[in-house]
Amino acid sequence: VLQEICVALLQADVKVHYVAQMRDSITQRLLATETVGNVKRAVQTEVVNELVRMLSVDKKPFQPQKGKTNVVMFVGLQGSGKTTTCGKYANYYMKKGWRVALVCADTFRAGAFEQLKQNATRIRVPFYGNEMETDPVQIAAKGV
Repeated sequence: VLQEICVALLQADVKVHYVAQMRDSITQRLLATETVGNVKRAVQTEVVNELVRMLSVDKKPFQPQKGKTNVVMFVGLQGSGKTTTCGKYANYYMKKGWRVALVCADTFRAGAFEQLKQNATRIRVPFYGNEMETDPVQIAAKGV
């Protein structure tokens, strides 16, 4: 089960370092305790605990740096509000004096391109996207 979760994280482009760190930490905790009953459930519980630990508030939040290209990627489940949040995020930093742009690399959702383009137009920030391109990596690279 842990192996499957690690493979899924790697396929989702989580850094190898973090996946290895997580796997090692979970393995050590599982070996240190006697797992009685459902091993799969114990692994799942430890994965959640480790992810919470890795993402806890004692980590410093991302701080963009002036004079550098800062890229922020929004990832989430369908319908969770990513496109709207991107517009709000861009607007927030634009009002603070940052040069911002929105890049639509969502090649899956039908309305994503138009929605993000409308958001960019409404807040007056540059927008890049390509409805004809099917490779989101190419779109992101050209947009940045």
